[in-house]
Amino acid sequence: MKKGLKFYIALWGAKAGTILLKLFRRNATFFPGKFALKVCPDFIGKIGKPRTIIAVTGTNGKTTVCNLIEDILKDNNYVFIDNKYGSNIDAGVATTLISGASIMGKSKKDLAILEVDERSSPKIYPYLTPTYLVCTNLFRDSLMRNAHTEFISELLTKYIPKDTTLILNGDDLITSNIAPLNKRIYFGIDRLDTDGEKCENIARDIIVCPKCNAKLVYDFVRYNHIGRAHCPNCDFKSPDIDYLATNLDLQNMKFTLKNGNLEETYDLISDNIINIYNIVTVITVLKQIGLSKDQINESLKKQKIVDTRYSEEMVNGVKVITHLAKGMNPIACSRVFDYVRKYKGNKVVMLFLDDLHEAANGSENTAWQYDTDYEFLNDDSIKQIIIAGARYLDGYVRLQIAGIDKSKIVCKRDELSAIDDLKLDNIETVFILHDLYAMELKEAAKNKVEIMLNNRDGNK
Repeated sequence: MKKGLKFYIALWGAKAGTILLKLFRRNATFFPGKFALKVCPDFIGKIGKPRTIIAVTGTNGKTTVCNLIEDILKDNNYVFIDNKYGSNIDAGVATTLISGASIMGKSKKDLAILEVDERSSPKIYPYLTPTYLVCTNLFRDSLMRNAHTEFISELLTKYIPKDTTLILNGDDLITSNIAPLNKRIYFGIDRLDTDGEKCENIARDIIVCPKCNAKLVYDFVRYNHIGRAHCPNCDFKSPDIDYLATNLDLQNMKFTLKNGNLEETYDLISDNIINIYNIVTVITVLKQIGLSKDQINESLKKQKIVDTRYSEEMVNGVKVITHLAKGMNPIACSRVFDYVRKYKGNKVVMLFLDDLHEAANGSENTAWQYDTDYEFLNDDSIKQIIIAGARYLDGYVRLQIAGIDKSKIVCKRDELSAIDDLKLDNIETVFILHDLYAMELKEAAKNKVEIMLNNRDGNK
């Protein structure tokens, strides 16, 4: 693609802007790309790109998958560019490519790891062809943007370049069928003892066959529409899995990964099924680009889920766990609620799920709460639920609909003052469930809980 004067003005202006922003100690993760695209709308198509590009998209897990891929590659001395600290839309991708390009726009790196928002497909894929495109899963998401899975899957199918190899979740009947003409590799997890015959979730995004409209028969259900299924009337079914996780041993935190006749044992860094999927995804990607089992596993053992997603700390005999629950995302919240109810011992759960960041304009429709399995919190092991924030009354209504005893619920507008009512008698774990844009609140709540724990019974 011919560059032209606009391209060079965009490139040099963006590079100059990057320098200025760094001089003023500002993050140059979005503005340089935004400027370049303003000056030259097809900038992403014209700038030089690494020989190998791994793009990661999907409703849930794409940030964790990208972080793990990058950390393992870095530990194995790979050099690459990524948008880890920037935006996952077109401006962020453009900024990343600028950071890895010379003053004449030629790529200086051979590898790129890019997190890509699903809705940004029309603005990115016409100009950039990933070598591999990973899709972690596709679920209903924010009502403002990604509520309809058919819309998102059709968007991806329309814009994914034909030469891109897809790495897809074979346990997700929606994800596994995007861009059907592309070369594809499937990952998945073998049937678990905890899988069932019926779905216990409110939301299920595929029930009938997309070919003939017959009701699908599920061989087993893991959660929502994740599992294995087939159509009784036609050939539609879950695909055969290329990389199959089996023999999950959560006591020793290990599992076996089968690829054809090859079986390899890997370590787990989390017992949460969501993160087990993330780990299987990461290993599948790294195997495709040539890393050995030992390279992957030795580096994997050094990793942990980032603190913005999950953290735990023992304080005066009580475990304090913070866990991202992603307000407006009913599936992500439901998975966290399910994890909480199955966590051993008596617990208190704090819900800080308001998503009041700029993109939501403080007015997101609360209907997503009725797709969320609050019923999972109606468990004898959960002794108290503290719900607070701008929409605390909406949450209170939802908890009552879930059948939760009112005497268990603390409901206040101010999040930190609500913690004053925390009851710690016979409690083994305190869960703080927070939204993506509530990191400061999460830290403040965690600090207050830790002070209360340290000061109880006269301890200082």
